[in-house]
Order: sequence, then structure tokens, then C-alpha cells
Amino acid sequence: MDQSKRERLESKGWKIGTVSDFLELTLEETMFVEIKLALSQNLKERRQKLMTQSELAAKISSSQPRIAKAENGDASVSIELLIRAMLATGATPQDIGQVIAGVG
Repeated sequence: MDQSKRERLESKGWKIGTVSDFLELTLEETMFVEIKLALSQNLKERRQKLMTQSELAAKISSSQPRIAKAENGDASVSIELLIRAMLATGATPQDIGQVIAGVG
């Protein structure tokens, strides 16, 4: 947001901040959300090169809608499912570590 727009909004009483500020997330909570989103995005990129959502779901005994939720960063999806799905696409623990290390 450019400075003049920010100043206009603040002069009218609007508060400018981040999502973390708005939701009052701790640093740890913010990092956790960012890690999950990075894993979701990486899963989608890897999976699209190799197979359909249905094929991946079958490999990990899940469902296509669950894979779609995982790829779209749905909060109900566990990190365990994200990691199992990434491993099923051929990711190594080192690949997963690199995704996590790239956050922040």
C-alpha cells in the first residue's frame, strides 16, 4: 500500500496492520500458519507434475476432496497429511525440510 493511501485511511480512523496483528497471533502461531501454507503450495506444485488429486488420494488412502483442501491450505488439514502426501509424490525428508527452511 502506498504511503498516501495509508495516511488517508489512518486519518479516517482505520487501523493498518498485518493479518497476524488482526488475529492477535503469536510469532509461533504465525510461523506455523506460514509453514502449513508453504507445504500446501509445494504439494500442489509437485502433485500437478506427476498425478491427479484422485491418484494421490488413492496412494495415501484419502479422498480427492481432502487432497484439494490440503493443496488449498485449508486449516482443517493436518501437517501429518501434508507430509504423507508430499512423501507419496516422491519428496524426500530433505525436500520437506527445504520447504520449511524457506519460510520466514
